[in-house]
Amino acid sequence: MITEARRILITGGRAPVALELARLFKAAGHRVYVAESAEYHLCRVSSAVEANFRVPAPRHHPQAYVQRLAALTEELGIHCLIPTCEEIFYVSAGLEHLTGCRVLTPERSILAGLHHKGEFMVLLRSLGFKVPDTVLISSTEEWRRAVKQAADKGEQRVYKPAYSRFASKVILPDKRSASTIPHSRVTKEVEPPAGLSAGAPWVSQEYIQGRAVCTYSIIHEGTVVAHAAYDSRYRTGRSGASVYFESLEHPAALEWVQRFAAATGFSGQIGFDFIEPENGTLYPIECNPRATSGIHLFSSEDGLTEALLNPGLLVQSGTIIVPRSARTAMLTLPMLGCGLKPGTGGLRSWRQALLGAADVVYRKDDRRPAREQFRIVYAAWKTSRRHRISITEALTEDIEWNGEA
Repeated sequence: MITEARRILITGGRAPVALELARLFKAAGHRVYVAESAEYHLCRVSSAVEANFRVPAPRHHPQAYVQRLAALTEELGIHCLIPTCEEIFYVSAGLEHLTGCRVLTPERSILAGLHHKGEFMVLLRSLGFKVPDTVLISSTEEWRRAVKQAADKGEQRVYKPAYSRFASKVILPDKRSASTIPHSRVTKEVEPPAGLSAGAPWVSQEYIQGRAVCTYSIIHEGTVVAHAAYDSRYRTGRSGASVYFESLEHPAALEWVQRFAAATGFSGQIGFDFIEPENGTLYPIECNPRATSGIHLFSSEDGLTEALLNPGLLVQSGTIIVPRSARTAMLTLPMLGCGLKPGTGGLRSWRQALLGAADVVYRKDDRRPAREQFRIVYAAWKTSRRHRISITEALTEDIEWNGEA
């Protein structure tokens, strides 16, 4: 299947997945443009991109952001606009203004229910999926009550903001059994987070031990047209974002996503995080209704761009595009940091993983994004100092969405 050349506008050019998409579209013969609010970003210097455009920060200037995107789609003759990060929530809210091209996002109301870690579980339960016990917490009183109940029952729980990304602020249970920790110590260690409220709720979720399995899929009107499952052994911290992506043959994960797609009629890019205990049951723990790191497992020969541009034709043919090269990928800079605490398998396994994976940023024919990473980190450090937040949070400070109207 060959598509005639299209003009593609990608937003969220700071993300490695945006860079990956730009390269895939370029390799498929399309013309790629990028709109990004950050001064420095990976796509800014990539040879895969014809032109970059600095746009208003969507979180701080949502109307101006959408207006600029609308103007760009008209000026450039864009055929398809593809959000990649949380700016998708601002794009989806402005769909009525983006009428000159196809925009790869559902309405915000659909995205919001998937992004919210409590509402996502409610949706899955209503559809008959097996999920971890999850409780929404909207006040300090509810927090203390939930912590006390968990301690009284000897339960291990995970606490995390209902709106969050990169597993930031997640509170995991002590690695020892909860039953070995005195009640008073459990209650003391898990204090209510600052800012907890109905507008900024958290969830308490059953802790399930097992392997982490992640997926990335493209769905068109309830049918999966592209799919990848991957292992995420190495992360930024105990519960942080994955930095190592190893393709998995996981039929059960594909079947789960197909069941979800058919039940919801969803269209767009979507990723799921699962925990798989030894009994093989897949427990969904959260959803990212946007591009995710599974994109890095696809090569230009796989035809992922067809799933984005011509999903209807794939539905008609019954084709599901999957990674065929068994590619293993990584973000080298944070992966190097994982060597300080290599986890299961120790230094030997970490070293083998490091040597056997391809860096998702560096390419011999497109080297400048690798150097750009240092400018990005420095800019994030300055933002973190200015706002008194972590560097990870600073990387998305101007695009994240936390349930605002």
